[in-house]
Amino acid sequence: MESIIVGVLALIGTLAGTYFANRKSAAIIAYRLEALEKKVQAHNSLVERVYHLEEKDAIHDEKLKAANHRISDLMEQVMRKGE
Repeated sequence: MESIIVGVLALIGTLAGTYFANRKSAAIIAYRLEALEKKVQAHNSLVERVYHLEEKDAIHDEKLKAANHRISDLMEQVMRKGE
């Protein structure tokens, strides 16, 4: 009878230990996952900002090309009038 009680107590101890270890492990995994999600969000935000900057840069490049072309046209007109 004693061995049965000892066995049951050992089983209860083992189950309790396993439960608390798994609970702690799950909490650590949840914390790490949350931290990783924050890092991914920061990275995605950075990528999005860079994308918008590149779009604006392309627009500015086109405007600069148009302005340079217009300046060249005006210079040609001035040169023709001066002749």
